[in-house]
Amino acid sequence: MNNLVGIIVSIIYIVIVFGLSKFVAKKGEEISRKFVHILLCNIWFIYLIFIDSLIWACILPLAFVIINIFSYKFKLIKSMERQNNDGFGTIYYAFSILLISVFVYYTKMPIVGAPGILIMGYGDGLAAIVGQKMKSKKFVIGNSTKSFAGSFTMFCISLFISLVVFCFLGTEYLICKAVAISIIATILEAISIKGLDNITVPIGITILTYFLM
Repeated sequence: MNNLVGIIVSIIYIVIVFGLSKFVAKKGEEISRKFVHILLCNIWFIYLIFIDSLIWACILPLAFVIINIFSYKFKLIKSMERQNNDGFGTIYYAFSILLISVFVYYTKMPIVGAPGILIMGYGDGLAAIVGQKMKSKKFVIGNSTKSFAGSFTMFCISLFISLVVFCFLGTEYLICKAVAISIIATILEAISIKGLDNITVPIGITILTYFLM
């Protein structure tokens, strides 16, 4: 019963986020897109409270992989898609949550997925906003151009999230481990192009968290 409640609460939360994004869209489509990108990662808190089954954990992310594919192709949800079809970021976002759900619920450690998913949402989302709004020097890694302000934001948010999770778990050497996760997350975000950070960051950080516990 808790699993069904979790799915229902998650759906209600998703509807609220997309509803609010309509108002945020008045400030620009990219801001609206990042608004959705950031807030949707909070679904993991609902999962931690209600979901305890691998099958139930996969229902929503699998559904959104399918929905996002159609949205990308037919522009069904404009608050999620860039007009220039720049990469498959929205599809990667849902696909990463699906893969993480399979891994952490199979190993019966859903908390392990928290750093990767939350850093993908808050870290990557806020880093992009800060990088665009704040004047800062740029740097190029391969085909990826990033700003120092954005990368510093990514590092700080990743550090905060990692510290909170490791404190909750009572992990030893938590500062060193949190710093390591923050550095890796910042590097992964910096070198990933065309939305690939929605795969490299959550998957990479989830695996790293698993081994650092």
